[in-house]
Amino acid sequence: MDENATKAAIDALNRIMELELAGVVKYTHYSLMVYGYNRIPIVSWLKDNAEEGLDHAHKAGELVTLLGGHPSLKIASLLETQKHDIGDILRESLEHEKMTLAAYYDLLKIAEGHSVLLEEYAREMILAEELHQDEVNKMLRHPGDTAAFKG
Repeated sequence: MDENATKAAIDALNRIMELELAGVVKYTHYSLMVYGYNRIPIVSWLKDNAEEGLDHAHKAGELVTLLGGHPSLKIASLLETQKHDIGDILRESLEHEKMTLAAYYDLLKIAEGHSVLLEEYAREMILAEELHQDEVNKMLRHPGDTAAFKG
């Protein structure tokens, strides 16, 4: 990759890191705010998402250093809505997943034709994020609804 593409890739990877780390904080917070008789499986699912976000942030950071960059110490915006109904939490999660997915697509555009390593990484992460987004979408549907949730 040339110098400009490398810088763009580092910037995109740092943005991914920031979004993934924000997800860690959000999912950890959400896991503390779930109440009711379905609490245990939902808290477990949210904690798993926080752990996955940390793993994703670490992978992005490793690629930043592979490219000779400096991993960001920032995290993406954290908006506290004060809404803690599980539906609200899931809708906020879906929005976060959409932003993160867009960041991976941005990286893919930068990497295409320049780096197979970054292309494959971006594709792998897009696959994971799209599956996760679909999982949240299904959780937002009412039992028996087959149509995708439209927020």
